[in-house]
Amino acid sequence: MKFSKLYCPTLKETPKDALVASHQLMMRSGMIRKLAAGIYSYLPLGLKIMRKIECIVREEMNRSGAQEILMPSVIPSELWKETGRWDLYGKELLRLKDRASREFCYGPTHEEVITDIVRNNINSYKQLPMNLYQIQTKFRDEIRPRFGLMRGREFIMKDAYSFHTSESCLEDTFQEMENTYGRIFSRAGLNFKIVEADSGNIGGSGSREFMVTAESGEDAILECDHCQYSANVEVAEKSGGTSEGDRCGRCKKGSLSITRGIEVGHIFKLGDKYSKVMTATVLDDKGNASPIMMGCYGIGIGRTMAAAIEQHHDERGIKWPLSLAPFLVDIILIKAGNPEQMKIGEKIYEDLTKENIDVLLDDRELSPGIKFKDADLIGIPFQLIIGNKTIENQTIELKSRKSGEVQILNLSDIISTIKGVTQ
Repeated sequence: MKFSKLYCPTLKETPKDALVASHQLMMRSGMIRKLAAGIYSYLPLGLKIMRKIECIVREEMNRSGAQEILMPSVIPSELWKETGRWDLYGKELLRLKDRASREFCYGPTHEEVITDIVRNNINSYKQLPMNLYQIQTKFRDEIRPRFGLMRGREFIMKDAYSFHTSESCLEDTFQEMENTYGRIFSRAGLNFKIVEADSGNIGGSGSREFMVTAESGEDAILECDHCQYSANVEVAEKSGGTSEGDRCGRCKKGSLSITRGIEVGHIFKLGDKYSKVMTATVLDDKGNASPIMMGCYGIGIGRTMAAAIEQHHDERGIKWPLSLAPFLVDIILIKAGNPEQMKIGEKIYEDLTKENIDVLLDDRELSPGIKFKDADLIGIPFQLIIGNKTIENQTIELKSRKSGEVQILNLSDIISTIKGVTQ
């Protein structure tokens, strides 16, 4: 991709309503644009990163044995009334009517829909266990949408639902999902904690959150330095937990500390909360019908992107982990109008592309300072800088966005060096 062709409308000034680093930097780097409160368009760079996160999620979910489906985003009210959530969910549920005045909602979550699918197509214990997931746009009418993608109204989410004949089978999948989520967030280059949490309006038990640690996090995490107990502060208080500096109520030995976190994933044991009320049953090996046991597992795709920025940035811009970076290498021509520099840049671009290395060629006829600032702002991990010395000495500068370290390479060593630092 050539920068001159890339739709990347960067901003010099930070929008006034952008209060946290991820929101500020996504707006300034031209990754997203606001359409309405809590509703954003994803521009090419932003969507590219989102797709990389989705790819990691799909690979690990498929590896766990889960199967991808896609459910409708607009849901008939009858299903939500069947579980009682039509009235209980509150104003966050976006309700609408079709031309025949039939009531629908725009799905904020899909427990009712997936339970309806399974109850109409599964009838024997021999068909279970099963884990189905989707990646889809959802809508929750937040009263105070803020912080960009971290608390929007419309958002992209991976939600999975598992089905079992017993609690022990559910427990096995729950643990598998915990391991799967660990692999997902590790591959995304995130530092995270797994904490005990409240199930909220989803319901069920055995709730755990995956928190990316960041000073800007909305959630407070209470931790013990001895037994590794970790919980959302609200949960800890409900179960007798105390404040920072106090002795741990679980092990009675360690002291408690508080860190801030951004919730990027949440897993639940739903049990028979939905299957019982919706009569989703299976016959066991003796011909007896019993409610299906269910689990629920969500990941906020946009929140993961925002959390990565909160954890990886500096005063100049984003510092993407390699697995999420929109491009791995930015080839910067000091003088884009110089035919010799352009010839070398295009040759390097072609060679790296052949090696399946995601590369951007900054061929814009702008000052080097602007190009360097844009590269730092966007967060491309490595810069290859082509100047007069490149032509004179057949060498090139390789700069790391993360460390700031600069290496002088022979042109003949570019491919092997880039492959070594990016793979």
